Amino acid sequence: MQKSLQDNLFSDLQTLLGERARDGDFELGLYGKDGSVLEGRPSIVCLPQSTSEVQEIVKICRRYDTPFLARGSGTGLAGGAVPIGEPVIIATAKMNKILEVDLDNRIAWVEPGVLNLDLSNELLPLGFHFAPDPSSQQVCSIGGNVANNSGGPHCLAYGVTSAHIAALEVVLPDGQIAQFGDLTADGAGYDLRGLFVGSEGTMGITTRIAVRLTQNPPEVRTLLLDFADVRDGAAAVSAIIAAGLIPAALEMMDKRAIEIVEAFVNAGYPTEADAVLLVELDGLPGGVEYGVELVRSVATRHHVGNVRVAADEKERALLWKGRKNAFGAVARIKPDYYLHDTVVPRGKLVEVLEKVYRIADAHDLIAINVFHAGDGNLHPILAFDSSEKGVLERVHAAGRAIVTASIEAGGVLSGEHGIGLEKRDYMGMLFSAHDMATQDLVREAFDPDGFANPLKVLPTGSRCSDSFGQHVPDGAWV
Repeated sequence: MQKSLQDNLFSDLQTLLGERARDGDFELGLYGKDGSVLEGRPSIVCLPQSTSEVQEIVKICRRYDTPFLARGSGTGLAGGAVPIGEPVIIATAKMNKILEVDLDNRIAWVEPGVLNLDLSNELLPLGFHFAPDPSSQQVCSIGGNVANNSGGPHCLAYGVTSAHIAALEVVLPDGQIAQFGDLTADGAGYDLRGLFVGSEGTMGITTRIAVRLTQNPPEVRTLLLDFADVRDGAAAVSAIIAAGLIPAALEMMDKRAIEIVEAFVNAGYPTEADAVLLVELDGLPGGVEYGVELVRSVATRHHVGNVRVAADEKERALLWKGRKNAFGAVARIKPDYYLHDTVVPRGKLVEVLEKVYRIADAHDLIAINVFHAGDGNLHPILAFDSSEKGVLERVHAAGRAIVTASIEAGGVLSGEHGIGLEKRDYMGMLFSAHDMATQDLVREAFDPDGFANPLKVLPTGSRCSDSFGQHVPDGAWV
């Protein structure tokens, strides 16, 4: 962008926002990254506090032919919030109010900057919670959950974010305000709410969200099962579900994950095991107790070593602390990691896991597996040291090989992290050119001029994004 043009753009944004419009090197560097290994650079960072301010920012960007992208907490792992082409960042962190809690209709209206766990903690005394629970729930925002259709361990039984959003207030890419969805059980017309959830900021910016509230279960039991062979653990996963039981959560960790987690949290994970399953059951007491015995019976048939049932809430929380902090615990062996997100059929779990290990070995990397086994959502972690020369090239090559192995096994590109920039150029592995052209048309219906988070999700970024001259050379964003 020409300096005089950017100066005028910044001046107008500063008139609107004051010191909440920033263009210092520190802010531009900070907001040039998210939770992925990718990075870029914005032109300006804006911190609005209201829908009207978001609307005015969008209108100013349009006036200066400047793209923009919405950003929540920046915990996304697919590069969806990484700025490409020097856009204006619209960061919603200051829009963090819980506006209304309606227990009669089991709905809460919140702003997009409200943190996931903060909402559930606020609802806890009322006997409710927000069901989607990503591992980053202490810091990720509800707006980010909407953008990526986030999941979490408990999405096996409760579903991902789209199942828990009733309505959205959105600033569209042309600056208009619209509401998608309503508070009725089955609204009339097209489900634009469902279309918008998971659109990764390419169709507009959400400014108010009506989330559905889930009642806290009367009984919860958490079990830790260990296996001497990861194959037995994977087989037990399918057998538990085949027996007619859908646990609230069904998580799996391999031997390397067990070792680093136990060293980090001292939760009593069996470090001699080849794999563990963390199983959570909730509901009415009688049904939960029946489920515990069913899991125990199925696991016994699949050569389980020990079945540990958490005795109280303290022990249960400790077991979950190990699972939720597994990614951070990787720092005990390497300072950096690349976390992938694909989904494969449950029956192919072991096959794909073995390929992940071989791929990591071939690229001289360490593979650690912690994943949502119940729905086949893999999260292979590639641990590395970014100070090693050429390591990022190996990491990206291994990542592509893991995605390829997952697709070849009948899987899909993402379960909950989204496509963003990371998997944008892999879309052709799963979709035909016609499929992608059709998706592009849907995107253009919301953003015909390609202003909202261009160059994300689709390999073309948006057919209109070329108007910004935003060519991304290979590796320029690594």
